[in-house]
Amino acid sequence: MRTPLQPALADLLSYLKDIGYSDVYALPRREAASAAAAVVETPILAGPESAELSSLRTAAEACTRCRLAQGRQKVVFGAGNPAADLMLIGEAPGAEEDKQGLPFVGAAGELLTKIIQAMDMRREDVYIANILKCRPPGNRDPQPDEIAACRSFLERQIELIQPKVIVALGRIAAQALLGNDGPLGQMRGQWYSVRGVPAMVTYHPAALLRNQGLKRPTWEDMQQVRDRLRELRV
Repeated sequence: MRTPLQPALADLLSYLKDIGYSDVYALPRREAASAAAAVVETPILAGPESAELSSLRTAAEACTRCRLAQGRQKVVFGAGNPAADLMLIGEAPGAEEDKQGLPFVGAAGELLTKIIQAMDMRREDVYIANILKCRPPGNRDPQPDEIAACRSFLERQIELIQPKVIVALGRIAAQALLGNDGPLGQMRGQWYSVRGVPAMVTYHPAALLRNQGLKRPTWEDMQQVRDRLRELRV
């Protein structure tokens, strides 16, 4: 009798099939259970923050530099490994992130977790942040003055975390980090430098939820990131 897969593991296997994996090997039951448990999203700190990063978080939580401070529930500073090799940077918090104070915790966050796992990494291995630390009303696009008000927080995060590679998730993040207004389709798939760190541009996970056809090109970008990280770790 075939044992049904854990829902979380079945979901991950379905995603791997979507992005082009043709062969998936079965695990012993105990290992499969562990793998399924690992799929559950756990946006936690993988290690203690340095005094400098903790101080920066405190400053961000008290920030009133722009209009977004008036409507926020929580500041979404960032989460993950404070000494991560890979830093993922999105656009801005959404409603659920605003409630929890953590980045990428909704459906887009679940998909991002699967992408990270497909790279043979865990979510707690990486650091995730946004261009903005507060949610824009109605999830509208960030305004230039809001991006400018938050820029020093993100730049200091990059300096303190010292990632080996940065990934900009989506058009807004890419344009803010690279300082241009190019279309995402032309920016993705090639390497840039952000504050001296190699950077790749790819689609935001929310875009993949709306358009399944973007999963394959996103995976092509993330394969380049995975391979670059392996090279830099040698």
